Amino acid sequence: MSITIVSSLDVFCRQQACKALAADLPNAVVVLHDLLEDGLVIRRIFSDGQVAERHESTLEHGCLSCTVRLDVVPTVDRLLARGEQNIIVGLPPAVLSETAVLALHKGLTRQFTIDSVVLACAPDVAEDQIWDHHTLFESGYTPTPQDDRTAGEFLIGELSFNDTVLLSDPDLIPVDPDIRSRGAQLIHELAPHAKIGETGSSFRLGHHNYAQASARTAPGSVQVAKASSMPPFSTVVQRAERPLHPERFRRALGTLAQGCCWLRGQVWIAAAPERCIAIRGIGPRVWLENTGPWITDSPTVSDSAEVRHKWDPVFGDRGTILAATGEGMDATEIQRLLASCELTDAEMMAGKASFQDPFNLSSSH
Repeated sequence: MSITIVSSLDVFCRQQACKALAADLPNAVVVLHDLLEDGLVIRRIFSDGQVAERHESTLEHGCLSCTVRLDVVPTVDRLLARGEQNIIVGLPPAVLSETAVLALHKGLTRQFTIDSVVLACAPDVAEDQIWDHHTLFESGYTPTPQDDRTAGEFLIGELSFNDTVLLSDPDLIPVDPDIRSRGAQLIHELAPHAKIGETGSSFRLGHHNYAQASARTAPGSVQVAKASSMPPFSTVVQRAERPLHPERFRRALGTLAQGCCWLRGQVWIAAAPERCIAIRGIGPRVWLENTGPWITDSPTVSDSAEVRHKWDPVFGDRGTILAATGEGMDATEIQRLLASCELTDAEMMAGKASFQDPFNLSSSH
């Protein structure tokens, strides 16, 4: 019994993707959920392209996660119980695929396999969505006022986690082919691990591997394909061995993030040297997160191949590594900026107490 999960920001992209997937899977059942205002959930089940069931219910606490836990999971469990072999789950817009994956693993009572996790998106609007500073609620993607994520945060998260991207063009307004091509190139650069196809033509699905997917989305993770970039976009990866001066790094951060669709990695900051600080920048937003002590400072140090690969004989796993994806990324300039932030010999001798903590990172995680 196999399940394919489809996420999207747009109901029309989701519809097209689910339709294309159903045409490619024999005897597939499609389940679509939508969350409207006041906690109203609309569930539709399609079989052979026809509506087999339509149901409305109202949740006391109308949020996306409750919709998944209280309606999506029980519905899928019921379909599994009646023997359905291929189930395509179209999530409510803006629901993270990982939320659904974890909820299904926790809530389903029967054996199943998640074959693929698919993001359906329109390439001509992807770049604008990444740079949009409005929240998902302000942009009308979710009816939940408390949802302060941006469209870019959702897209980057799904492009990292999902194994497949289906490009879709809802038949609403004409699509500029040049803008569409640019958006498709950006998506390829942002998700080099994914199978990327068109809903209007034959495509290959990726294969869901939760361990790999969660590793790609872990705070501080930098995973970049060895393949060439997709002009005009590219990804630059740079490192710094010494701790960074917090105030100099604060001033440099604006330049580092400028024009960068996606900035991610980990930084070693002198004001909190014992803490691994993850950095994420998506469109107009940049934030830092204290993820806890370095592996070097842990009571038991892992001897895994991944840890050995990034181990320095002097500093262990401490250090800064940044990946920046965007148009016109200048590797030399990014390296210069990082080098200007590194502590001098005199500053290395001064100790943690000599530095202010403008990011308030030294508090416990």
